[in-house]
Amino acid sequence: AGCFGAQAQRFQRGQDEIRVWVRYDRENRSSITDLDEMRIVTPSGNRVPLKEIATYEIARGDVAINRLDGRREIQVTADLKDEKTTSGTDVMLEIQNDIMPEIQSKYPTVTPSYEGQNREAGKLLRSLKFVGLSVLLLIYITIAFTFRSFSQPLMLLLLVPFSITAVAWGHWLHDFPINILSMLGVIALIGIMVNDGLVLIGKFNNNLREGMSFDDALIDAGRSRFRAIFLTSVTTIAGLAPLMLETSRQAQFLIPMAISIAYGIGFATILTLIMLPIFLSFGNKFKVGTKWLRTGNVVTKEEVERAIIEQKEELHLSVGLNHQINGSPNGHIDHEVSAKDETTKKMPQETE
Repeated sequence: AGCFGAQAQRFQRGQDEIRVWVRYDRENRSSITDLDEMRIVTPSGNRVPLKEIATYEIARGDVAINRLDGRREIQVTADLKDEKTTSGTDVMLEIQNDIMPEIQSKYPTVTPSYEGQNREAGKLLRSLKFVGLSVLLLIYITIAFTFRSFSQPLMLLLLVPFSITAVAWGHWLHDFPINILSMLGVIALIGIMVNDGLVLIGKFNNNLREGMSFDDALIDAGRSRFRAIFLTSVTTIAGLAPLMLETSRQAQFLIPMAISIAYGIGFATILTLIMLPIFLSFGNKFKVGTKWLRTGNVVTKEEVERAIIEQKEELHLSVGLNHQINGSPNGHIDHEVSAKDETTKKMPQETE
């Protein structure tokens, strides 16, 4: 108060409010060392210099006192100097494992809370445990209802873990760390990569219905749908290429998502044309073996496929409907048919 002043009185003069401040004159408050000679009144009434009864140090004071849930908090924020050579995950692990234990050993009442992008990444990973599985389940149910098969959607979803490896390779090639947007790109990738598999499986089922053998139907499906699958993937990657190659600061935020989708789709195309037929072949052998164990009958590869089973069911149903239309339990329709046959036989005799 002696240096910065304190309000001693306030009074009104006309329409103006006058405030009276009291402080040392300029000579006695021009330097920090003047505090040493500041006279302090002791309880006994004596006036002694401040330096004789107290020690002090010059330090930065609190600009503001922040509180969280009623407790005082200190916020420490930082940005990575070079994101291409330093990973935010590695920095957080070092803080959690090396720095914070030392601080908490000195100050046991300190409780750390990791916020910012680290908190958002944690929330996303926790939500992915439910959302990611829900997305896969919905995709599986949709494909299962479309093809009326439980095994073919499973063979298609087995490609997802393999395509995620391409996401990691893409981030490594572009020197980008995997972050929140990379995870969101993986979710989008799952929905996009299924389209190529649907095209191939749909053609494969149609070939079986047309009478092809299992192996020929699988080979023809890959050959006939190669161009459609390849061009779809190439055009998607070409559309994302400008964003991946952009160097502006504004685009850096979205590049990880583009990398996840582009590299994932590129590798998923190879998986669809090579791995998916292999999975379908393995699945067929498993179904043939299971059928033999259950019934003891040796069946062909085609007989266990859902497309052929449905075709036989439709044929059996159509034959049953024809019997119901052409036949009658009381025999009237059969009698009329036989009567017509006799008439047609007699007509040539009458003509003669």
